[in-house]
Formats: sequence, C-alpha cells, structure tokens
Amino acid sequence: MSGYSRPLTPAEIASVEDAEIDFDDIPELDADFWREAELVRPDRTEQVTMRIKRSVLDYFRAPGKGYQTRINRVLESYVQARQRS
Repeated sequence: MSGYSRPLTPAEIASVEDAEIDFDDIPELDADFWREAELVRPDRTEQVTMRIKRSVLDYFRAPGKGYQTRINRVLESYVQARQRS
C-alpha cells in the first residue's frame, strides 16, 4: 500500500484490502511485550432509576447530549477520591 497525500476517510479505509496493507513498520508482539501486560475488565454500566433534583439535572443537560455520561464521570471521580483517602 503506497503513502497517501491526505488522511483517508473511514469509507476509504474500509475499502482497503488486507493484502494492500504494509505491516513492515509494526513491531512483533514478543514475550517481553506481554510480560508486564495486565488484564483490565471493563466497568460496565447498569441502568438504574434514581431521583435527582431538577436544578442538578438541568445543569448537566444544559451543554447538550451526553448528560448521563457527565453525571457518571462526576460520580466516578467522587468514588475514586473517597477510595484514595
């Protein structure tokens, strides 16, 4: 696969055949690479129902899409801070 003068779009990347991809500059993953590897299991989310003050919900919804993720990040940072102390 030859170099490109611009980044490829996702559709263009998807259309590239595996045989055309040059893997020469990618190092082998040998035993040294895996020696320090650690399995990290995803912390899955769970759907729950909870009551939140309207003012708090309005605050997290104001920036737009993703308010549940923002709320979860705040709660997660609180838990991590409490675990450190």
